[in-house]
Amino acid sequence: MDKTLLLSAEVADALADKRAVVALESSIVAQGLPEPDNLRVGHAMQDAVRQHGAVPAMTAVLDGRLRVGLDGDAMARLAASPDGRKCGARDLGPALALGLAGATTVSATVTIAAAAAIAVFGTGGIGGVHRTMPETNPGSGVSPKADISADLLAMSRAQVAVVSSGAKSLLDLPTTLEMLEALGVPVLGFGCDRFPAFYTAESDLAVTYRFDDMALLAAALQAHWNLPHTGGALICNPPPEDVAMAADEVEALVQGATKAAHAARVSGGELTPFILSHMRQASNDQTLRVNGALAIANAGLAAQIAVSLAVSQATDLPGRST
Repeated sequence: MDKTLLLSAEVADALADKRAVVALESSIVAQGLPEPDNLRVGHAMQDAVRQHGAVPAMTAVLDGRLRVGLDGDAMARLAASPDGRKCGARDLGPALALGLAGATTVSATVTIAAAAAIAVFGTGGIGGVHRTMPETNPGSGVSPKADISADLLAMSRAQVAVVSSGAKSLLDLPTTLEMLEALGVPVLGFGCDRFPAFYTAESDLAVTYRFDDMALLAAALQAHWNLPHTGGALICNPPPEDVAMAADEVEALVQGATKAAHAARVSGGELTPFILSHMRQASNDQTLRVNGALAIANAGLAAQIAVSLAVSQATDLPGRST
C-alpha cells in the first residue's frame, strides 16, 4: 500500500510529528456540488480544518497513485476533468491500475485514511440504505431491489471516526441506523441527542450516546479502537442552525424527488444524484446552501476531534490498536 500512497509534504510531516490530520473526500468537489460552489466549499473545508489546528488531507486517485493532501491545482483538475470517476472503495484498485483520475466518496476516503493512519474524516453526510422504491411493474411479483451504500461496510472495517450531519434525508434512516448497529459502528452525537438528517437538524431517531466534552469524546474513540476487531465510529454534527431546514419541508422535497425518479425509471448509481438535483431545483438552491454549510462545519469539528486525539495520545492515554 505504501507504494500506491502519495502523501503531500505537509500531511507527511504532520503524521510523522503525530500532529492532527483530517481526511476530506474529493467527490464533493468533482461531483457533489456545481461550479463555482464546488471549489469554494472544498477550499473552505480545508480552511476550517486549519483554523482549528489540524492539517487537511483531501484524498483522490491521480496519476496512478492514491493522493493524500491536495493543493489548489489538483482540486481544480478534479473539478474540471470530464473523465473523472466517482470512486468508492471497490473502485480504487481498478482506477489505480488503469491510471484513471478519480474523486473519492466516503467509502474510498475511509479506506485511504486508514491506509495512511489518519484517524478522523470530515464529510457532509454518509450514504446508507435507500428507501424502497415502488415496483417498476406492479403485480410482477418482483420485489424492489435493495440499495445499500458501501459507506456502511467501509466504516465498519476501518478505525476512522467519520464526522457528518448524519445520513442524507432521502435515505431510510431507521434501517441505516440498524445496519450501523449490526456492523458494530457506534453512532455518537456531539452536542446532540437526535440523529441529524442532513438538511434538517433532527430526526425522530436517537444517537447511541451524546457527548458535550471533546476530551471525553476522544477518550471514547480511543477506548473503542483499543478493543479487538473494532472499526470506525460515526460522529453526528447537526447542520448549522442558520441554514438548517424544517423536517416537514425536507420530507416534502424528498417525496417529490422520489416520485419523479420513479416516473423517470431512475435507479442504482443514478438515483442519489437525480434526487439531490431535483431537491435543489425545487428548493431554489436552499438544499445546496445547507450542503455547503454543513460540510464546512463538519470539517471544523473533525479538526477539533483530531486535535483532541493528538493531545490525548501525547499524554499516554490508551491508543488505537494496530
